[in-house]
Amino acid sequence: MKRAVVLLSGGMDSAVTLALAREQGFACHALSVAYGQRHASELQAAARVARELGAIEHKIVDVDLRGIGGSALTADIEVPRHDRVHAADEIPATYVPARNTIMLSVALGWAEVLGADDIWCGVNAVDYSGYPDCRPAFIASFEQLANVATKAGVQGRRLHVRAPLMRMSKADIVREGVRLDVDFSATVSCYRADTQGRACGTCDACALRAQGFAEAGVQDPTRYR
Repeated sequence: MKRAVVLLSGGMDSAVTLALAREQGFACHALSVAYGQRHASELQAAARVARELGAIEHKIVDVDLRGIGGSALTADIEVPRHDRVHAADEIPATYVPARNTIMLSVALGWAEVLGADDIWCGVNAVDYSGYPDCRPAFIASFEQLANVATKAGVQGRRLHVRAPLMRMSKADIVREGVRLDVDFSATVSCYRADTQGRACGTCDACALRAQGFAEAGVQDPTRYR
């Protein structure tokens, strides 16, 4: 089996991504990053998802982004409600500076150590909340970087960054998860989830998740506090 590193946040998108990688025959090494996020219960969810979906191992790496702040997820900035009116091109307060760049860099390093040529991530450009590091151009650029900045790349191995959910709606992701028998009740998406993983129901992540289940016609298993 080919090895792959799969970024696993504990949310629904990364769970479906892990299930897709497993379906395609990859031996998956799940990677989560504890970056100082206020919704740390997602890391507990990631451990559950890794076990349930058959990851070879699950590693949590600490990178303290609270040290630089700049986000409602890593600083004392209020998480906005999903019904707040904002400009279409506005990047929301929940954007974490350089988060996906850092996570993919850690995944790239582990992939080199494992001899894995594939990194999987659950970024999405349809329901991506305006984050610049969830866009196709970013993923393509990072893959290019991976092949010129690593020993593996310069020695002739082709490294791939796979983002299978990139152009899927949240409803499409829900349907794909149902097909793959993903237990969505084990996942946590909320930006303000409590220590038990219960969702707030008011943030953008909660709104997108609820909308996805509704549009897919699938019962929403999210636990709300």
